[in-house]
Amino acid sequence: MKFKFALVNGDKTEAQPGLRGACAYCQSEMIAKCGQVRIPHWAHKSNASCDPWWENETEWHRTWKNHFPTGWQEITHKDSTTGERHIADIKTDKEFVIEFQHSAIKSEEIKSREEFYKNMVWVVDGSCRKNDYSRFCKGYSGLRFLSENHSFLSTSPETCFPAGWLTSSVPVYFDFQGIFQANQTDVDLWCLFPERVDGYAIIACVSRKQFVELSSNAPSLLRAQKLISDTTRLILRHKIAAQRVDPLITILHHARAPRRGRRSY
Repeated sequence: MKFKFALVNGDKTEAQPGLRGACAYCQSEMIAKCGQVRIPHWAHKSNASCDPWWENETEWHRTWKNHFPTGWQEITHKDSTTGERHIADIKTDKEFVIEFQHSAIKSEEIKSREEFYKNMVWVVDGSCRKNDYSRFCKGYSGLRFLSENHSFLSTSPETCFPAGWLTSSVPVYFDFQGIFQANQTDVDLWCLFPERVDGYAIIACVSRKQFVELSSNAPSLLRAQKLISDTTRLILRHKIAAQRVDPLITILHHARAPRRGRRSY
């Protein structure tokens, strides 16, 4: 298991050559790994796997974490009733969790993490599988843009997003640009909300900068009640108008189209 931090003399410390520390989760001895190929990280001396949910840190993980305060990174979250513990990628000072997911994950584990953390969102690396971004670009043309709140509607979100994430109970933010544009704060993230309004899935586009800024205000990333309320109102308006004119009109030419660029793979 690879971590960004270990405890050195009780202090949360990043890996540096020659350092030894202790795992903040299981207290096992850790060794700093600082080679020329992989990013500096901490590893358990005994190759222990203290948290089965933990995903080895990649450059994509590290870059994302660096957008947040050190005190929020790699924080143990404990269920006060059962005593179960896991390490959250980001846990804010308001007990809000952000999990970064790079590799494939089983639907059972997605459900387990959501039930455990509850107050959370996902950020998924949409660049690690070569077909995910191209599928999104194709599916984008079928989205219905709502100019009033800069959100989108879809009756078939599976045309844009991987099937494994469609039944998530919390918002899922897809980062289709990946590490290639990891340090650019204006890169778009595309969020699929779990709520459905009259059969429509709600999708929103925010920049990485907006996402980081909103992380201290969990409700803005979790539910976006105003967005849902506005969407309901707009659907009803269009239904009434459809009695006199055509069905709900797609006005995508006003929207921000997905940015195409060099890929990271």
